[in-house]
Amino acid sequence: MWMVYVCDEEKRELGRKQASGSCPHCGGKVEATDVETQWRLCFLPMCFKIKRKYFCTLCNKRLVLYY
Repeated sequence: MWMVYVCDEEKRELGRKQASGSCPHCGGKVEATDVETQWRLCFLPMCFKIKRKYFCTLCNKRLVLYY
């Protein structure tokens, strides 16, 4: 008997906007991007998340916030 697990991750960009501050590496502008992630198992949605990620517009590095 064959058991096949079909897992899929779908990412979709919801929007972008200018964020406050500057890049610590190059001093460029920071852009906030909202990303929707959806995990599927055998075409059934298992997990749904919306995250905000920050990127520099000059050096394209991903920036991490520490509170």
